[in-house]
Amino acid sequence: MTYKRSLPRPEIVSRVDAFLHDNLGEPVTVAELSRVAGVSERTLRTAFRHVLGLSPKQYIIRRRLRAAHDALCSADPKATTVTDVAMACGFFELGRFAGRYRDAFGEVPSHTLRQSASATAQAA
Repeated sequence: MTYKRSLPRPEIVSRVDAFLHDNLGEPVTVAELSRVAGVSERTLRTAFRHVLGLSPKQYIIRRRLRAAHDALCSADPKATTVTDVAMACGFFELGRFAGRYRDAFGEVPSHTLRQSASATAQAA
């Protein structure tokens, strides 16, 4: 496989970000992301470290956690479950998801979902 070496690091990250946006709930590997960006895995990792200070895998997890948080904040708790949101955002190990979510946002996902119900009730 031939890789482009002259691609700017921000462009590499941007290509991967666009791909993740369209495939948020799908399992992806670093090898697949490197193919999407048209660079080697090592170049991909270097670009992410340089531009974001994260590995591609760490970035994927953070992006998915943010998407889950946004979805839980805007969800109707009567029609949505934490499991629905977690799986839609690509988390299939629910215990690990809950732990990472708590570490990132300081509360468990079910609390965020309940808060969205409170906010909806107060707005009505």
